[in-house]
Amino acid sequence: MSDEEELLGLARESARTAGELLLARAVAGRERVVASKSTPTDMVSEADRAAERAIRELVGGRRPGDGFLGEEGGPEEAGISGLVWVVDPLDGTANFLFGIPQWSVSVAVRDGDGMLAGAVYDPNRDELFRATRTGGPVISCGGETLELQSSRREDLASAMVATGFAYDAGVREAQAEVLSGLIGRVRDVRRFGSAALDLCWTAAGRYDAYFERTVKQWDIAAGALICERAGLDVVELADRPRLPWGILVSAPALTEPLLGLVGPAQP
Repeated sequence: MSDEEELLGLARESARTAGELLLARAVAGRERVVASKSTPTDMVSEADRAAERAIRELVGGRRPGDGFLGEEGGPEEAGISGLVWVVDPLDGTANFLFGIPQWSVSVAVRDGDGMLAGAVYDPNRDELFRATRTGGPVISCGGETLELQSSRREDLASAMVATGFAYDAGVREAQAEVLSGLIGRVRDVRRFGSAALDLCWTAAGRYDAYFERTVKQWDIAAGALICERAGLDVVELADRPRLPWGILVSAPALTEPLLGLVGPAQP
């Protein structure tokens, strides 16, 4: 087994472990302890923290020399191996808290050259998306494993596009302006709330493209790798007035016209 496959195996196990913990909490009822982070709409629950603890314990027990960067755990922790685990223990916290079944667990590992392996688990549908730097992207569901087939759409007018919105109200207003110029140029737009799942659903061809500003490393680490391995363009969106850095993932033929509407790209 290659090092990539071993790392992917641990990413898969960690994502499933945290996902099963979260699903059990979701079935049991709403979280009682909820706090805000950057804004009142940027929520964190005890479920987020419990899921991250479970991943830390699993990864740390198997690979104590690796670094760790988790959404809920503060600054990146340096290791001695040259590898860092990048984890979003509950991507889509607001959905989770409101009982909306669109949230996920994202676990990736990187070295000095970028992402080596990543897994995103959707407990509500029992779908596990995964890829390595050199391996093809796949989805496992119901005991079956299939290669992901991303969109090859060439016509922007028939494209289904996904997006997300920032926590900051001023940034959301600017995003609404961008959306007003986009929505009449595409088939339709979807906004569900989990960036990691949006990326994976784009890799699976459920969307033709996805873009979002203000995403963090842990939101996109695994999903962006899965999209790259699925043959999609993954482009960084440069800062522009009132719109922070972001990411665009799309079928190759749609990248340039979409950048004209939601860009610009990072130079």
